[in-house]
Amino acid sequence: MPWLNKLSDSRTSPSGLEWTLLRRMPRILAIGTLLPVLASGLARLWPVIGGNELIAVTLLTVDIYVISTVILHWTLVLTLSIGCFIVLVMKGPAYVADAYPLTDFERPGD
Repeated sequence: MPWLNKLSDSRTSPSGLEWTLLRRMPRILAIGTLLPVLASGLARLWPVIGGNELIAVTLLTVDIYVISTVILHWTLVLTLSIGCFIVLVMKGPAYVADAYPLTDFERPGD
């Protein structure tokens, strides 16, 4: 038994920007993750003038910024993907989950 039945008189809307964004999401996720990680790698290669304590504090600060940037980027990509999926579902055909006849359709409340 199917869970949802498609309504016979429903219309679908043409796809738009949501499919383009959904197709690009893996690339956007990979590039947006790779760029901050590369910045962290460059911070390790770039010479920092100072003692060992200053170098450790600088690298730790860079790592904290990189981790927070990557987590923010992942959150934005996930949110945008969920929004695109919702638009995709809403543009599709209409479904009904529990159709049942209304006995008091003509005279409600009797």
